[in-house]
Amino acid sequence: MSQNRKIRVLIVDDSAFMRKVIGDILTVDQNIEIVGRARNGEDALARLRELSPDVVTLDMEMPGKNGLDVLREIMAIKPVSVLMVSSLTKDGANITMQALDAGAVDFVTKPSGTISLDMDKVGNELREKVIAASRASLHNASSTRWGEAEALKTPIAAPAARRDIRHKPELLVIAASTGGPNALQEVIPALRAEFPLPVLIVQHMPPGFTSSFALRLNERSALTVLEGCDGMPIRKGVAVIAPGGYHLIVEKKGMELICRVTDTPPVRSVRPAADVLFKSVADVVGGSVIAVVLTGMGKDGLDGTKLLRSRGAYVIAEAKETCVIFGMPGSVIEAGLVDEVLPLYSIAAGVERALKV
Repeated sequence: MSQNRKIRVLIVDDSAFMRKVIGDILTVDQNIEIVGRARNGEDALARLRELSPDVVTLDMEMPGKNGLDVLREIMAIKPVSVLMVSSLTKDGANITMQALDAGAVDFVTKPSGTISLDMDKVGNELREKVIAASRASLHNASSTRWGEAEALKTPIAAPAARRDIRHKPELLVIAASTGGPNALQEVIPALRAEFPLPVLIVQHMPPGFTSSFALRLNERSALTVLEGCDGMPIRKGVAVIAPGGYHLIVEKKGMELICRVTDTPPVRSVRPAADVLFKSVADVVGGSVIAVVLTGMGKDGLDGTKLLRSRGAYVIAEAKETCVIFGMPGSVIEAGLVDEVLPLYSIAAGVERALKV
């Protein structure tokens, strides 16, 4: 999309009030243009063909075809970047995970249900995610099995000569944002059941969604995957996901590492933040760490990676070729902080190699 052209958005919601509110929020940014509004799935598909928007905001709960049904039809008929708009409910979280599997780029939650009079609370997030969606690699957003995507397996430049790493890794830490749920569903299930390190993950998500995501990831993995909670022991064979809306940090209690969760202010506008986790790991474990930065918008993880790398950590970043959004990995690559740049389907193998450096 040309940088000089406005981002063309189609709003899909069965509530006329919500269509207006979302439109008003988005057009605060002069780079966003609302090209159409649709009241249901059939209307959305018709307007999609007619208007060819850059981004669709798609309500999850609609009469007739729900948002998930409409999303699947969009991806089959005329793929476009879709931002799901979901309610903060258990069912909403489960369906949202299915929507991300089906190709949605990201999601925003309505603060107080189907008709949210306080939608302005997520106004900045909504605008930022629409802009990010307009720049997303749509193919990468909808691909959930990289191992089968032979056409994407383009050669990646060989990494520079590895540094002389003297620290035996004690932890694997992973950061992800936009596109991260699908990326993590590629990386974590590829780790063997006897993987020798504990795994700590920050995936940008609001409260109520990480428990559903952890359960989904656990079902697909040889490792045990859990949503983190305060005081949880950190053990090998277990992957812990930072709970939505809380920072995850590491603390040493006697000879044992444990999780702590905190509601201290967001960092780089996000909570959980990878920077918070990475910095706490650097303070407690030093450089005995493998750090992985996956797809995501913004620069969360940059400062934490810098600290980890200065103490000897081994750093892997996802290559642009497979990222939905290249912001987070791009920032650590540009800063010269990485040991390897790998496509998504090679990251688990890269982690295994890093165990032996």
